[in-house]
Amino acid sequence: MQIYLPIAEVSVNAFLVLGLGGLVGILSGMFGVGGGFLLTPLLFFIGIPPAVAVATGATQIVASSFSGVLAHFRRRTVDLRMGTVLLIGGLVGAAFGILLFNYLRSLGQVDLLVRLFYVVFLGIIGALMFVESLRAIRSVKSGKPPARKKHSRVHGLPFKMRFRVSGLYISVIPPLMVGVLVGVLAAIMGVGGGFIMVPAMIYLLGMPTKVVIGTSLFQIIFVTAFTTMLHATTNYTVDVVLAVLLLIGGVLGAQLGTRIGVKMKAEQLRILLALLVLGVCGKLGLDLLLEPAELYSIGPVGAV
Repeated sequence: MQIYLPIAEVSVNAFLVLGLGGLVGILSGMFGVGGGFLLTPLLFFIGIPPAVAVATGATQIVASSFSGVLAHFRRRTVDLRMGTVLLIGGLVGAAFGILLFNYLRSLGQVDLLVRLFYVVFLGIIGALMFVESLRAIRSVKSGKPPARKKHSRVHGLPFKMRFRVSGLYISVIPPLMVGVLVGVLAAIMGVGGGFIMVPAMIYLLGMPTKVVIGTSLFQIIFVTAFTTMLHATTNYTVDVVLAVLLLIGGVLGAQLGTRIGVKMKAEQLRILLALLVLGVCGKLGLDLLLEPAELYSIGPVGAV
């Protein structure tokens, strides 16, 4: 069933969009990521303009993350204090990211730059996560528990706060910086930032994996909602029809993903997420290198 998207100015299959939303919702519940790192490139692949994909994809992330975090609240695996610190940094980063996005858009090269951002960040993060996950799995198979790194630099910073749910007593500076970075990426790339935040919370802050997922989703809800509002009011690139279809699929998928994630081991979750990140990175990289089917496109002057 074809449906016309007024802001994107293209026709798409409604069931295909629902399926994409459901797939990303499952990932959100399983891994504690908003799923935008996968959703936004998938929207590129079905013909949605990057500027619209970035802005509209954020709405689905809000819904799937909210649905997923409710399940984690019931299991008491959300560190609200840590989530609030991350959120403060995220809101500041999102505001700065919108300003940067608008500047890139004024240059007329936002499509290319968004894709390059994806290839670089997904490639680096995916490779690091994959290597570390393999080490963790080998340690478990050999009967030796994976060595937990001592976060001496984090513990040496000032302005310490106790995070009881996570069992940590660390400075608020690293979580704030992680939040700022995630906020910038949310604005420019249309992602929740979970693929950055989840590894940072595990390896930099030393949080338990089960607490990381729920806390990550909590922060993602508010940062992506704020980002969507800014895109809608400054760029007018949020397609409501596309957003509603993605929302329906995302909410349903997040509940299923949460149930799957609870049954899997932490090492398995991390290596699956790493493989997904690398797969999307590879597809985007190929699209940038291979010659497109149509070398030129016709559009109004100044169109993005």
